[in-house]
Amino acid sequence: MYSFLTTGNWPDYELIDSGNFEKLERFGKHVLARPEPQAIWDPHLPASEWQRANATFTREKGSQEKGQWKIKPGTPEQWIINYGQDGLKLRFRLGMSSFKHVGLFPEQDPNWQFIYQQTKQRKAAVPRVLNLFAYTGAATLAARAAGADVTHLDSVKQVNFWARDNMEASNLDGVRWLVEDAMKYVQREVKRGNKYQGLILDPPAYGRGPNGEKWQLEDELNEMLKLCQQLLDPQDHFFLINLYSLGFSALILDNLVTEIFPKTHTTREIGEIYLHDRGQRKLPLGTFCRFAT
Repeated sequence: MYSFLTTGNWPDYELIDSGNFEKLERFGKHVLARPEPQAIWDPHLPASEWQRANATFTREKGSQEKGQWKIKPGTPEQWIINYGQDGLKLRFRLGMSSFKHVGLFPEQDPNWQFIYQQTKQRKAAVPRVLNLFAYTGAATLAARAAGADVTHLDSVKQVNFWARDNMEASNLDGVRWLVEDAMKYVQREVKRGNKYQGLILDPPAYGRGPNGEKWQLEDELNEMLKLCQQLLDPQDHFFLINLYSLGFSALILDNLVTEIFPKTHTTREIGEIYLHDRGQRKLPLGTFCRFAT
């Protein structure tokens, strides 16, 4: 089933406007303006509204990601926001990085709900969940809040520290933190015969492991999914993958999942994730596939 996912009613987050390759967002009390390559239309709001942002990110010349923030006086460089939907309550520390990111992808709200609900539905008394390319840990915390034994893996040590801060802010504990190359770790887990009731992947288009290992999405994804298939508990599992890479159609995920994963799951969704602004434009922010037994 081809689906479109978007956020629910979340008091501490709003996509206010989008256009001219930028987006205007509110995180808690603070409004940020930052680049968004897929917002090719005109903004709805006048420039004066955008100029009221607490912080604006400007790219370095010749760079798609790196740049710097122009922060208005009185605006903190870090702050906490709350998240609460359908019984899942979390807190996240946000901060303005030199790569335009703030430590959270709000469009993943429906997937956090999926992880939380699916973890609670597992037959295992304590479901084992592996979160790969786990970033600052929102998906990790959704699984942990539902009672899972969670392994959180990311190749960047500082990002794992940030995720730990989010765990503590959310009054959770007990997550296993790993600074590892995802492919090498999954290969070892397959050899060890380990099984998981939940697998979450959020791979970048390009990245490096802690020892310089190269990750290129189009080169590595097929093999990674084959290994993940071997790690899933055949009778009791959920699976979720997100892709942010421009040009990676949901149909690519459909083909991969159909070929690699046996049809033991009773539900499967595949499609796009988006945010809607006040003008009701739908800003696409990646593709996903998720299924469960």
